[in-house]
Amino acid sequence: MSLDEVQFDNAPALLLVVSGASGAGKDAVIDRMKELKIPFSHVVTATTRKRRETEVNGTHYHFVTTDTFQQMIADGQLLEWAKVYDNYYGVPLYAVQDAMKSGRDVVVKVDVQGAASIRRAVPEAVLIFIRPPSMVELEQRLRHRDSETASELNVRLGKAAWEYEQMPLFDYVLTNQQDGIDNVVRAIQAIVVAEKSRVNPRRVSL
Repeated sequence: MSLDEVQFDNAPALLLVVSGASGAGKDAVIDRMKELKIPFSHVVTATTRKRRETEVNGTHYHFVTTDTFQQMIADGQLLEWAKVYDNYYGVPLYAVQDAMKSGRDVVVKVDVQGAASIRRAVPEAVLIFIRPPSMVELEQRLRHRDSETASELNVRLGKAAWEYEQMPLFDYVLTNQQDGIDNVVRAIQAIVVAEKSRVNPRRVSL
């Protein structure tokens, strides 16, 4: 049964925040949700990070200049933002507001700092932490990605240990096993069903 086939008696739209360490599989989970045409509105994060060869502007991120990003901050255009690994990342506020108005559940993908910021700004958001089965597996994934120098890799692994310590901030923790993306997606769908079945539903105010 798909989410389209479940009746929730006009339960309010959810704001789902998918987060986790770099290399945990956040992008793969989001991409799979889109492939399966699961009825979510996906809000794309803005960043000043250099685009990787496999990434598409406007699909994976909105790639902008540092000047543009800082202007977005000054104009209050971001729901949350943070500087991570010398690059800025932020969630456009208008995109979240427009998506919520559509009545569909909204998904945003952010790092752990961003998730903490959204928790403070929008306590009713549903925070989901994606993690690999082990730190050894995480290191292997980052090395296989081959997009960081050895120094950058060490920084990411060091930060991952800190990010694991932040899991109490989250509502749910899902382990992304090797070749287990579909299981994670199904778990997210189950979370949506559980949240929409609450006697006292979450009501997001932006």
